[in-house]
Amino acid sequence: MRHVIVIAILMLALPAHGQSSDNKDIIGPLPEPAAPYDPKLMRLAEVLGSIHYLRSLCEAGEGNKWREMMASLLVAEKPGPKRKNRLIARFNRGYRAFNETYGSCTVSAATAGERYRAEGIQIAGQIARRFGR
Repeated sequence: MRHVIVIAILMLALPAHGQSSDNKDIIGPLPEPAAPYDPKLMRLAEVLGSIHYLRSLCEAGEGNKWREMMASLLVAEKPGPKRKNRLIARFNRGYRAFNETYGSCTVSAATAGERYRAEGIQIAGQIARRFGR
């Protein structure tokens, strides 16, 4: 069914015999299809941003481990430009949320870092089990 819809949309974009193709600006490019696991993937990106900030704040000695995990996720996922921007925005949102909350490592910040780390492991496992390649 999805293929029929895509073909119908493509047919609308083709000029009729004898017409110019000036209508391409009206229709525009087709939107990127969302993966069925996108909500979980977006949450994982946000969690990675949160962990990156919290673990650095509490001097876990991991350097850019969590930022590199996000970069690896982007390489593995190969998202289109819009989807990539959404994933990066979610990572940054997670980072900024805790940057605005904690200016120094407290027991609460360290606890949040561990909870988010556990959530990230759980989400990654769920995605891999259900949608793994």
